[in-house]
Amino acid sequence: MLRKTLLALALTAALPALPALAADEAQLLDEARKVATSIPPKLLEVLDDEIRKGGPENAIGVCREKAPQMAKAASEKTGWAIRRVSLKNRNPKAIPDAWEKAALEEFDRRAAAGEKPTGLEKGELLTVGGQQVYRYMKALPTQDLCLQCHGTPERVSPAVQARLHELYPDDKAVGYSAAEIRGAITIRKPL
Repeated sequence: MLRKTLLALALTAALPALPALAADEAQLLDEARKVATSIPPKLLEVLDDEIRKGGPENAIGVCREKAPQMAKAASEKTGWAIRRVSLKNRNPKAIPDAWEKAALEEFDRRAAAGEKPTGLEKGELLTVGGQQVYRYMKALPTQDLCLQCHGTPERVSPAVQARLHELYPDDKAVGYSAAEIRGAITIRKPL
């Protein structure tokens, strides 16, 4: 009986904090969305410029070097740790952790069920190692521009295939079609 009373008291004491927690999570989700959606348009602009200058084989360096630099700069500016991950990674650093893998698999299921890939996201407040962390992922659907390096073999030029094989001998990030989920931008912030 005493145990039930103590549990009831603990739950009653926690109830006033629930609206504040919900408001905090809503604010974190909003902030995460802004951070996550700020990077892909900039990356696509840089990619498009580089493709116009020297073709898709020269643009590979944008995803290989400039994208991580852009993510690092945005991380330093915003306080969110930012990276890209994929179930079919090209860069060995883009392998998802367990939480990210589950989210990517969920995105694939939801897209197969008819949801628009551009709207797929997941945000969650977690406790990791005794510390609260907010995690967020937003799906990155393959755009026409991306297919020059990530498309089917007949869509990717021999020059691009050779350069990719040279830089990424274990490349898994090919065979995509337009609007298919290529991966996700994933961000986290310790609280």
